[in-house]
Amino acid sequence: MKADATLDCFGLLCPMPIIETAKKIKELQIGEILEVVSTDPGIKEDMPSWCRLTGHEFLGFEEEGEIIRVYLKKKK
Repeated sequence: MKADATLDCFGLLCPMPIIETAKKIKELQIGEILEVVSTDPGIKEDMPSWCRLTGHEFLGFEEEGEIIRVYLKKKK
């Protein structure tokens, strides 16, 4: 998936990937896509929940070994 910005959360554990995502998403324009790269398996459940709570669109994730790439679209 083509992202407008990437956030490196490699090695960070919950809740840090979500905290860093909340900061980074503020830098994006509405409609832009953020890719979050993480090694925390909890992000697969945490990010969709965070998106539901904040109104952003969860686009899915890809796994490559221990690396998880999560994609979300800024909605507001």
